[in-house]
Amino acid sequence: MKLPAAFYTRPNVVQISKELLGKTLCTRFGGQPTKAVIIETEAYAGITDKASHAYGSRRTKRTEVMFWEGGHAYIYLCYGMYSLFNVVTNVEGIPHAVLVRGAIACSGIGTMLQRTGKEKITAGLLIGPGKLAKAMGLHYSQTGTPLTGSTIWIEDSGIVIPPEAITITPRIGVDYAAEDALLPYRFKISKFKDFN
Repeated sequence: MKLPAAFYTRPNVVQISKELLGKTLCTRFGGQPTKAVIIETEAYAGITDKASHAYGSRRTKRTEVMFWEGGHAYIYLCYGMYSLFNVVTNVEGIPHAVLVRGAIACSGIGTMLQRTGKEKITAGLLIGPGKLAKAMGLHYSQTGTPLTGSTIWIEDSGIVIPPEAITITPRIGVDYAAEDALLPYRFKISKFKDFN
């Protein structure tokens, strides 16, 4: 079942980030569907979070979508090379977002291998936000795409992740954020199996 808009517009980005674990990220581009179970996320809490692109109410052409109503894709170019996929949350005007850092491929694996230039599937195919976006066909030109549409969406497949299977740590690569770099805003399924 596709997640409804109300899932994304709730106020607690940290809770949403945690609840995205076990959900299924889906894309369909050029008639090629792909699906992957989300196993790692990071929360970014907007204007008060020094690690967020929107810290201090920073509004640019790139970050404008973060200020939209929750339920849109925020996809940006990192290091001029990698597209990174984020889920915009909260209500219009509050720029919260969740970075999807890792997933496990479910279907459309042939398409993912073709996109990544790999010959066979490995455990790390979608581990790392840049690799995940490439395999799923996600590109920064698609930023602003509604997650309630037919090209990028997230499903609840009924997978329940027990709390003891979730590792909570500070985020990765945000040392510039001073004390906010230490916030426990990264969530990862430590050992994924078919939870239900």
